[in-house]
Amino acid sequence: MRVLQHLCLTSGCALGLLIPTSAPAAGSTSVTVVISSLASTTSSVKLYFYNVRERFLTKGGYAFMRVVKPGGQHQVSLPVELPPGDWAVAITQDVNNNDKLDKNMMGIPTEPFAFSNNVRPRFSPPAFDDCKFTVGGPTKVVSIVLTK
Repeated sequence: MRVLQHLCLTSGCALGLLIPTSAPAAGSTSVTVVISSLASTTSSVKLYFYNVRERFLTKGGYAFMRVVKPGGQHQVSLPVELPPGDWAVAITQDVNNNDKLDKNMMGIPTEPFAFSNNVRPRFSPPAFDDCKFTVGGPTKVVSIVLTK
């Protein structure tokens, strides 16, 4: 099953590393992504930001990615600057710190994951349109609850 298969990306990203594939546009908006219900207060949380429908959940298809440590908290907030447009976020938490998303024999993730708009996929990966939020204006808060 391909649910979150793309999120098995291995990454040598350091804490807080930003990997843009394009420079932020002028007039970007301050967006704060709040992730709650973390399974671990010490394990890395990876956020993958997408802004192209056709590249959503494809290997390396994200616009940029961030890695944050919860610092002993069950919730993290990540401020980012995003150009206006439609965006979607996929999130994983690497609870065993092996730098990959672990899955069972059926390909279903065994580690916590989530999507913007709190979309909960059942039998297939979600669509970009289900997860997208529109950026435009001075500030925005995107709240996401991690699935354990």
